[in-house]
Amino acid sequence: MKTVILASLLVSFMALGGCTGSKEAPPAPLPSIRVSSVEQRDVPLSREFVGRTVGSIDATVRTRVQGVLTEILFQEGREVTEGQLLYKIDSAPFEAKVAAAKGQLAEAQTRLVQTDADLARIKPLAAIDAVSKRELDKSIAAKGVAEGAVAVAQAQLEAARIELGYTQISSPVSGTIGISQAKVGEVVGGAGRTIVLNTVSKLDPIHVQFSVTEREYLYFARLAQDSGQGQRRYSLEMFLADGSTHPQRGEVVKVDRGLDSNSGAIAVEASFPNPTKLLRPGLFAKIRTVAEVKVGAIVVPKEALKELQGTFQVFVVDGAGKVEQRDIQIGASSGDLQVVDSGLQAGETIAVEGLQRLRSGMMIEPKRS
Repeated sequence: MKTVILASLLVSFMALGGCTGSKEAPPAPLPSIRVSSVEQRDVPLSREFVGRTVGSIDATVRTRVQGVLTEILFQEGREVTEGQLLYKIDSAPFEAKVAAAKGQLAEAQTRLVQTDADLARIKPLAAIDAVSKRELDKSIAAKGVAEGAVAVAQAQLEAARIELGYTQISSPVSGTIGISQAKVGEVVGGAGRTIVLNTVSKLDPIHVQFSVTEREYLYFARLAQDSGQGQRRYSLEMFLADGSTHPQRGEVVKVDRGLDSNSGAIAVEASFPNPTKLLRPGLFAKIRTVAEVKVGAIVVPKEALKELQGTFQVFVVDGAGKVEQRDIQIGASSGDLQVVDSGLQAGETIAVEGLQRLRSGMMIEPKRS
C-alpha cells in the first residue's frame, strides 16, 4: 500500500515539473536609445578659413651698396621709428669716390673756363675776318664739349654722394624690427652677399592672409549680388593656435584680382586691431564669419547623421518606438547643428546614438536627451 502511495506522489511531482519546464521565458527589454526632436529655427551660417598673420606693413631693410657692415644701432625685436638710423657700412671707399668725383668736376670746370675764354677772344677776330670761320667753329665746339664734361662730372659727383649716403641705412617705416641677417664685420651687398638685412613690421593693425576656394568665392559673390550691394563687409573673428579668441574683430581689406591657377583659390587679406601688439607675423589663425542667416531652417544634431557613400540618413522614431531609416538632403552646418534641406519635418523624433545597430522596423525605448 505504501508503495502505491509513493508511486502516485512521484508521478504527481513529475507532472508538476513537466508543466513548469514548458512555461515561456519573458520577452527581452527594448534597447534604450537617446532621441531628439527635429527643430526649426533661424540659423547663422558661418564659414571658416585658415591663414597666417603678417604685418599690415612688412618693409624690408636692404643694402644698396657693397661694403663691410660696421655698426648695428638698434635692439633687435624692438620698436623703431621711420627714419631711425639702423646700420652703418664702412664709408671710406665711398668718401674716396666722392673726392675723386670732386676733382674730376673741378678739372672739367677749369677746362670750360679755358674754352670760354678762347671763344671770347676769337669771336671779335672772326667778326673782322682776322681768323677763319673754321677756327670760330672749333672754339664753339670746344666750349660745348667742355660744358658736357662739366655736366657729366657733376652727375658722377652726385652719384658718388648718393652711394655714400647708402652707407647709412635708416628704417623705412615705424614698427617692430626683427633679427639682423648679417653681423658686424661681414661684407654685405653685391652678388652672393646679404642684401636684405632685416624687416620692419607694423603690428597694429595685424593682417591675416588666407585663401578662398572658387566655390566659396562664388557663394559670397552671389550673396552680395542678391543683397544688392556691390561689396558686403563681413565681421570676422580670429581664433589662435591655443584655442583662444582674439578680442578684436576684423574685416577684409584686400582681395586678389583673380584665381590662382595652381591652388585654385583666391588670396584674401583681413585686418584686425592689435593694440597690445600681442600678435606677430607668422602665427596660425583661423578666421570665421557669419555669411548669412537661414530663416526657418530644419536642423538636427550632427551626431544623428549616418553617411554611406555620400548619402546621408537619419533614423526616425514614431510614437510607438518603431524605427524608420530615411534618406535626407543636407545643407550648410552651424556649429554642432546640421541644416536639412529635405527629408524631415519639424517636430519629428530622430535617434542620436547607437546608429550602427539600428535597422528599419525595429522597436526601441526612446530616451529623451
